[in-house]
Amino acid sequence: MTLSVAVGKSDHAQGPENAPVTLVEYGDYQCPYCADVHSMIQSIAKTMGPNLRFVFRHMPLNDVHPYAQYAAEAAEAAGAQGKFWEMHDAIYDHQSDLGSDLVHTLALTLKLDMPRFEADMEARRYRPRVKRDFMGAMRSGVAATPTFFINGERYEGNLEQRALLTALQRT
Repeated sequence: MTLSVAVGKSDHAQGPENAPVTLVEYGDYQCPYCADVHSMIQSIAKTMGPNLRFVFRHMPLNDVHPYAQYAAEAAEAAGAQGKFWEMHDAIYDHQSDLGSDLVHTLALTLKLDMPRFEADMEARRYRPRVKRDFMGAMRSGVAATPTFFINGERYEGNLEQRALLTALQRT
């Protein structure tokens, strides 16, 4: 399987645009497996440095994770204020408490413009953005989270650090 939607300017990415390796994750903020790989991805990114560009895309599995969509929209609302990655990390760091109260607390902690954040959340302003990512996942054949693509090709190996790092370094 290949990535059906190429990485673009509107993606949330860390690392240089011209990095030789791009790792795309389709993730769900309430998925325990996504939380498990979150720190692993951070460690891999440190190890690979400028050789890796990491892209996160939303794939909330609403049937099994009732707060995943809300959390994804909150990350986007924080992103509109320049704090996507801070919210992204904070949600995963506190996943066991995920809900509207936690998201509100995290927004306060990140010192977001709260009236703007609350208005964005109430209006569901970022729902279309999250849906766009989700539909891209569907077109790419993604059925579960986390799912990774390395330079556009689906990663089928073990979701453990050594295996993923080896695959990334081989590319």
